[in-house]
Amino acid sequence: MPVEFLTDDEAAYGRFTGPPSQADLDRVFFLDDEDLALVGKHRGEHIRAGFALQLTTVRWLGTFLEDPVDVPGEVLDFVAGQLGLADPSQVKRYTEREKTRFEHQWEIRRARGYREFANAEEEFSGWVAARSRATGDGPKAIFTDGVAWLRERRVLLPGVTTLARLVASVRDETTRQMWEELAALPGQVQRRALDRLPEVPHGARVSDLERWRKGPAPRGSGQSVAKYLDQVAEISGLGLGKLGIEALVPPRRLAELARYGMTASASLIRRHPEARRLATLLATVRHLEAKSVDDALEMLDLLMSAELVGRARTASDKDKARKHPRLLPGAEDADVGGVHGADVVTRKGPAAGVAAGRWW
Repeated sequence: MPVEFLTDDEAAYGRFTGPPSQADLDRVFFLDDEDLALVGKHRGEHIRAGFALQLTTVRWLGTFLEDPVDVPGEVLDFVAGQLGLADPSQVKRYTEREKTRFEHQWEIRRARGYREFANAEEEFSGWVAARSRATGDGPKAIFTDGVAWLRERRVLLPGVTTLARLVASVRDETTRQMWEELAALPGQVQRRALDRLPEVPHGARVSDLERWRKGPAPRGSGQSVAKYLDQVAEISGLGLGKLGIEALVPPRRLAELARYGMTASASLIRRHPEARRLATLLATVRHLEAKSVDDALEMLDLLMSAELVGRARTASDKDKARKHPRLLPGAEDADVGGVHGADVVTRKGPAAGVAAGRWW
């Protein structure tokens, strides 16, 4: 299983990539009374410092370091200050005896309840499957959150390749199972109808799938509304709304499948394995069914606004003109032209302008 989704920074998990912030130092590397009691069981300042580093490092990284003292200076100073070490560099002597670090690791595991990944692998796989089915997140996001999930439950991290391959394989298997569950819902007649959608019928230029995705021409006329309603009846005629796919698969996964089905070419969809092809077409048609109803209602609303309301407004204006002609725009100007205009025409010169109530 490929693990190319990991970047260099993510693949370098299980070790320090920089000093923790002061907030993280206070939160993770602080030694409480129980920690100090556990550390205090050991003799020698360098031994206590090394033990404390292993105790806090596994809390932060989720694993023990190959070299327990290979930590940022800020971590060493923070831990040493809590232990009252005058010279933090003494911790270098901690690795003089090879078995010491392993003995301390086992002590920390027992005292703090850390588990090996093998003992929690089944539980972790179930979490990955549930997360993948519910959200459809990519392997990178699941991997990152999976590391946090393991740390919170005090499960020691496995090798990065082991964890990445497990995440990728469980996610792929969960997706395949979802396709098979969706593909098993339609009956034989519905299956054949779905399989014909990406194919171009004889004498047509595009497939029914492409025609439905494009939809009728958006014109605000009765004929256009009729075409939209015809498409609603055509899509609903497959009867896929009765299969209850929304109760079987989370809405986010259905939306993901439908989004792919709305953009992928019909020829590409035809080349997919049967389960994925049927699942994609089923989710896409259900999306198109809802979309076609919305489009038909929108066209009907447009027709009501453009035609019926417009006609009613025109009829109302004509009625007002018949009953109250002087209220129409321009009626006052017409009176001016009819009464004063005569004076203006018959008189000439400045006097005529004064008589007409004007000056030019």
